[in-house]
Amino acid sequence: MFETFFGMISRIFMLACQSYRGILLFLRVMSLSKSKIKYIRSLNEKKFRNEHNTFVAEGTKLVFDLIATCRCQLIAALPSILSSHPELKAEEVITADENELKKATFLKTAPQIIAVFYHPSQKIEKIDFDNRLCLVLDGIQDPGNMGAIVRIADWFGIEHIISSYDTVDIFNPKTVQATMGAIARVTVFYTDLVEFLRQQSHLPIYGTFLEGDDIYSTTLSDNGFIVMGSEGRGIGNETKKLINKKLFIPNFPEGRATSESLNVAAATAITCAEFRRRAR
Repeated sequence: MFETFFGMISRIFMLACQSYRGILLFLRVMSLSKSKIKYIRSLNEKKFRNEHNTFVAEGTKLVFDLIATCRCQLIAALPSILSSHPELKAEEVITADENELKKATFLKTAPQIIAVFYHPSQKIEKIDFDNRLCLVLDGIQDPGNMGAIVRIADWFGIEHIISSYDTVDIFNPKTVQATMGAIARVTVFYTDLVEFLRQQSHLPIYGTFLEGDDIYSTTLSDNGFIVMGSEGRGIGNETKKLINKKLFIPNFPEGRATSESLNVAAATAITCAEFRRRAR
């Protein structure tokens, strides 16, 4: 009788301890701590993104696209998001409230979910460029333009973008948001453009110029590189020397007074569309 009573008390005590630990665990994951908010906010700066090898994505569309292809370090989301999407996996999943997400976000309006992803590990040396059409970006500075160009590449099935070191960081939070999820399917490399293009001189290297051949009447290949220059100065002088196919996007009607130039993202879209139209 005594042993039975003692055993019952022991079980009650053990269950109480487990419940207490469960409550502590529940409280731990039900709050986005100040240190985690500080960490997320620090990833606005490139030096911290490089130090931790991570970047921030916000909003359901963007996070859900990336979760399928990128390793996720951290997810902070509203309870409704986590309960309706149990498939969301990360090294750490935190249930956060609107006020906590508001403190962590880079957006004007707090999203329902914020995630931290590791940088992709693909190496440029592993890519066979001979049978691919790729974009080359020389000094693009605006995160919005960069994000739009990644979306354009994604739309036209261009999987690789090679960028100069002075091109805006693809993992800049503004750039990531501007890609609208296309960053999950397009890989952006940073390298010495001049050296890279020298090594690829056996392939067609296209660039758009006022003195180029009309893009709608000249021959276009289904492989090679399309070089787009920065918003302010265009394609750099050293890079220009390596372009072996100069193209021109004509205005309409010919001879009419018009804008001095096209926005780089608009020019990229027109150029990619014509290349893909020829390949159909």
